[in-house]
Amino acid sequence: MLDTRHIEQAFAEVETALARRGAGVRPALEALAELASKRRTRLAALETQRAERNYASEAMATLDPKSDAFAVRRSNLRELGVAIKTLEAEVKATEEALAQLLDTVPNLPHATVPDGKSEADNVVVRTWGSATGRVAENMEVHAAQDHVTLAERLGLLDMAAAAKLSGARFVVLRREGARLLRALIHWMLETHLAAGYEEVWVPAILHEAALRVTGQLPKFEEDQFELVRMEGEGRRFLSPTAEVALTNLHAGDLLEATALPKRFVAYAPCFRREAGSYGRDTRGMIRNHQFDKVELVHLVAPDEGEAALEQLCAAAERVLQGLNLHYRVVSLCAGDLGFSARKTYDLEVWLPSAGTFREISSCSWCGDFQARRAQIRYRPEGSKKTAYVHTLNGSGVAVGRAFVAVLEQYQQSDGSVLIPEVLRSYMGGQTVLRA
Repeated sequence: MLDTRHIEQAFAEVETALARRGAGVRPALEALAELASKRRTRLAALETQRAERNYASEAMATLDPKSDAFAVRRSNLRELGVAIKTLEAEVKATEEALAQLLDTVPNLPHATVPDGKSEADNVVVRTWGSATGRVAENMEVHAAQDHVTLAERLGLLDMAAAAKLSGARFVVLRREGARLLRALIHWMLETHLAAGYEEVWVPAILHEAALRVTGQLPKFEEDQFELVRMEGEGRRFLSPTAEVALTNLHAGDLLEATALPKRFVAYAPCFRREAGSYGRDTRGMIRNHQFDKVELVHLVAPDEGEAALEQLCAAAERVLQGLNLHYRVVSLCAGDLGFSARKTYDLEVWLPSAGTFREISSCSWCGDFQARRAQIRYRPEGSKKTAYVHTLNGSGVAVGRAFVAVLEQYQQSDGSVLIPEVLRSYMGGQTVLRA
């Protein structure tokens, strides 16, 4: 969430920054500023009333309980008690309204984020590899088969079984298909562990509060799989991404400066309804209700946030380069940023069959936006005051889409698919997939 003091003190600056996202933000910001001011006024009045009550209580202790002065003080104390309860209720209601409104306001774009309204305005930062690589050595790029055709012919993918078991937007992988997916997961984890990440295994079921911290709720509630509530329990959801659990690991914690940075990696199955994407990417493994990711999360000091984004992006690129996959890095424009993101790089992998790039990782710097919600603080060295950490997250990378890219970029003219060299040891030394 945004800092309400910053909204009050730099209203025009905040309004200008949020307007870059393309949304009509002024009404919400004005309401936030008004609520923040009301909260501050009522808190000041509450402190004054409490001080008066303390003074009256001390004064009563010096009076004769049978005296008129004592009776007057007692009456005053009762009146103060009623006034304090009223103010406490007003402060609580104001804080709840303020928190509810803050939940709907996105993060401020960083100054280095390109202007723009949609993905058409995103800026290509760099490209790695070539579209006229392995596929073109054996066939024309436009003749490349898509991953579904390849995988089904090779016996790797069983869409009929998936439909029978679960319906649309699920997959069943068989034999070398299942082994290849597992090889990708294992190799990605080992790659990030070698770079100094701490591996974490996280639950697939999460409390509502955890999803609010990272911004999945309330804005993207229609994309979440909510579980049936047990009696006496709050709302719980299937995890949409390991980012949620990893970011919340230190919710409510006060960290020492020496504990930062923290860099976590986790493999996890992810679950999303993809409610707004029906009709898009319905074939195969591009956009499913259940998918796999190796997720990366950083907790860093604020002055390290921008550099940490470059490090996070480099970690995801290390995976794609290790697999020798053609990809590009794109800086998202302000109008295409995610709700919690301050700045984002998307990594897009080349799919020969479509002749286009598709997202395989999204690396975002969230500033203190999520940390404020989660109350993750640290104590800077030599300071008595605390500050919020900055959080970053990114896929390292989406496993299913890496599977797709490997099949398409490594396909051969005879219909076989080469296995990337780094994965062969996880495939029992196998070098090629054949029907």
